[in-house]
Amino acid sequence: MKSLPNTIQQDLRKRVTLEPDSLEMVGDLRPSFNGGTGGPKTTTGWTVWSILTGSASAQGTDTWQGGLMDLDNAKCIADTCCVWRHVALEMEKMFRGQSGRCTAEARASVRLGFHDAGTWSKFTEDYGGADGSILLSGLAGNEDELKRGENNGLQNVAKVVIGWYNKYHRYGVGMADLIQMASNVAAVVCPLGPRTRSFVGRVDSSRPALNNLLPNVLSEAAVLIDLFENKTIRVHGLTALVGAHTTSQQHFVDPSRAGDPQDSTPGIWDVEFYAETAGNSSPARVFKFPSDVKLAHDPFSAAEWNQFASQQAHWNEDYAKEYVRLSLLGVNNINDLTECTKVLPPRIDKASVSDDNAVVKQWLSRGGSKKTSDNIESGNKVSKLD
Repeated sequence: MKSLPNTIQQDLRKRVTLEPDSLEMVGDLRPSFNGGTGGPKTTTGWTVWSILTGSASAQGTDTWQGGLMDLDNAKCIADTCCVWRHVALEMEKMFRGQSGRCTAEARASVRLGFHDAGTWSKFTEDYGGADGSILLSGLAGNEDELKRGENNGLQNVAKVVIGWYNKYHRYGVGMADLIQMASNVAAVVCPLGPRTRSFVGRVDSSRPALNNLLPNVLSEAAVLIDLFENKTIRVHGLTALVGAHTTSQQHFVDPSRAGDPQDSTPGIWDVEFYAETAGNSSPARVFKFPSDVKLAHDPFSAAEWNQFASQQAHWNEDYAKEYVRLSLLGVNNINDLTECTKVLPPRIDKASVSDDNAVVKQWLSRGGSKKTSDNIESGNKVSKLD
């Protein structure tokens, strides 16, 4: 992808220098929304406003209390979050691997959340974003977003999420909410991951989102910074969000290295990604996305990048804040949403896994076969190289 013209880069650098963190509002929290009638007007509206401005934590501590009623119970039907507790428990079971690592479905769910919500820009028509269209467009017979090249590798998790949608939709579960809840459950199931505050009540859409609004792994840093500026996400937020690569194993950037991880601890939500992407000491099998390397060394993201490399709590909070923002792009009924953070699983504060560490180190040195890589990606126990 070509670099931006120098004049645009200079203007971008000026904005980034003055405002490294975004205070812009999104959806109906924008003052200009609907002819000037926007802004926070409900408890949820003010909660989201506080998160986006940094005056409230983006990680929630509320947990589900008491037992769980059946879905057809009148009290469960009356409680918006009750069905979501059922959904979150089912997600947690699929996302937690035998070894303690999060599974391939968990990693893909994080990516699915990004790819649905990220298809929005403040300079395009007012649609796209976190509206479920990445899956609903194909189901409705429209242009199928899922078939775009940028969404390669999401087909398997799409089948899982569509299955959940078919199961829970009659209880009020929408596709847009389902995709974002899956992303948040997945992140917290991964050891050390954040417990991002979660909201439901988005409006679904089957209208395909516009093309070319998602990042490219070959992009220059300035191109990525500009792309996310147009989503109200500034350089610090972008730096936090790309850290989600910490759990992943790539398949399509370089098919000859399919299964190679983006840091030495795949399936664990730790800060090794930041240290290893910026440095030269990562194991042979670690595959660094070119765009990540460029961000790691760009003068406007490097300082924050290096802080994250040694500050897990700092990164978790910044990621959660920016993911709340990302998950509400294109959502124009934020004031009407319901917070259901309490349905999420608890955080896992230790990154202990049941694998043989020596075997994993051999794999990271390019030992083992595709079967070993697949087992690690699936969260299975790996006690020998296959």
